[in-house]
Amino acid sequence: MFKKKENKKVLAIIPARFGSKRIPHKNIKFFLGKPLIIYTIKQAHACSFVDRVIVDTDSSKIAEIALKCGAEIPFLRPTRLAGDRAQIKNSILNILKQLREQENYNPDYIMILQTTSPLREMADIENCWKMMQFSDATTVLTVCPTHPRLYYLSRNNDAILVNDLKNKSTNIQYGRQAYLLNGCFVYIIKTDAFLKEKSIITKKTKAVICPKWRSVDLDTIEDWVLAEYLYKNRKKIVSRIKQLTDAKNQ
Repeated sequence: MFKKKENKKVLAIIPARFGSKRIPHKNIKFFLGKPLIIYTIKQAHACSFVDRVIVDTDSSKIAEIALKCGAEIPFLRPTRLAGDRAQIKNSILNILKQLREQENYNPDYIMILQTTSPLREMADIENCWKMMQFSDATTVLTVCPTHPRLYYLSRNNDAILVNDLKNKSTNIQYGRQAYLLNGCFVYIIKTDAFLKEKSIITKKTKAVICPKWRSVDLDTIEDWVLAEYLYKNRKKIVSRIKQLTDAKNQ
């Protein structure tokens, strides 16, 4: 595990709205025997470079579960920032403002971990932190391979948003490998850049590639069922992928 740089404050934020139309109350719905949010809180606490773990929620019910798991709830998210169209960036701006005014706390980095990515592994977080520490990135996020060609990676892993209309071929083998935000497993942002640009995806954004099979985002019931199956069988899946890859390379 990578340690934080001396005197650098890292704030982990776990967004957890109560409202969810497709999967009601999904942040505290039981995922293989325990509330979904608990998996993410435990991962955040396992990061040695993180100073604080805050769950950003508008729900006292979610707050109660999060507090029992060791997360902080310094205040509830305002109703105006908790609707279906609410953007996470606005809620984070509110958190930073409140922490600055109430506690004089100003983190150097913000790490956002989504509860809806239960197949995220500690290695994904560590790889993002490593890239943040050893590059000029102001945002590091995770992506997975995809067909629609929405995100490309340059040679130095800069994430570039594009709309590839020049490549008319529908054959994957004739196009460049493309990448898509995967949920997103992890975002790590330099606070100064976030406050200046008012955007999570800043001008110097770089990406860490994660396997497609682990990039399930819990948006529908079908996603939930698939994620539970993959989580229970992840060791077998990794072993089988390795077996097939080795056979292909022989």
